[in-house]
Amino acid sequence: MSALPPDPPPDRQPVTRRMPPVVPEPAVPAASAPPPAVTPAGAVPPAWAPPGPTPPPRSRVVLRAGPFWGGAFATALVAALVGVVGVLVLQSILDVDLVVKDPAGVENDYLAYGLAGFVAAIAAAALLHLLVVSTPRPRAFFGWILALGIVVAALLPLTLTDDTTSALCTGLVNLLIGVAIWSLLSGVLARTTAVVTT
Repeated sequence: MSALPPDPPPDRQPVTRRMPPVVPEPAVPAASAPPPAVTPAGAVPPAWAPPGPTPPPRSRVVLRAGPFWGGAFATALVAALVGVVGVLVLQSILDVDLVVKDPAGVENDYLAYGLAGFVAAIAAAALLHLLVVSTPRPRAFFGWILALGIVVAALLPLTLTDDTTSALCTGLVNLLIGVAIWSLLSGVLARTTAVVTT
C-alpha cells in the first residue's frame, strides 16, 4: 500500500500589520526679528523733541528826550510868532477886533497871543512825550487829540462874540497856530525816535 502524498501546506495569507497613524508635528515658525516698537500717535521721543516756539520779536519806540525837547521849544517859539503875526495882520493892519482872552493878565494882545501859542506848544509836546512812552501808536493818538483840539480852538470864538467877522478871524489865527504846532512836532518826533526790536 502506497503512502499518500503529504498534504500541501496551507496557503499563507500575507499578514498586514497596521501601523499607527503618523501625526504631523506642528510647524515651527522660522525665527524672525522682533516687531519694531510702536510709538503712540502724537508722542515724540524726548531725544527728538523739537525746540519750543520762539516768541515773536517785540518792537518799541525809543525817544531821544534831549533833541525832542529842543525841537519842542523851537516849535513853541514858532507858535508864539504865528500868534503875534496874526494879531499884527488882522488887528493892526486890517482893523479887525480879535477875540483875545488874557488869562495871564498881560494886557497886551500881542503878548497874550504869543504866550498862548508858546504854552500850547509846550503842552502839546508834553502830551506827545507821554503818548510815546505809554501807548502803542503815539502818532495816531496825538494826531486825533490835536486835530480835535484845533477844531475846538477854531470854533470857540463863535461862542464868545456876536461879531461873526471878529470870531472868524480869531478862529483863523487859532487854526494857524494849531497847524504849526501839529506839523512841527510831528517832524520833531520823526527825527528823534527810533523803533528798536527786542
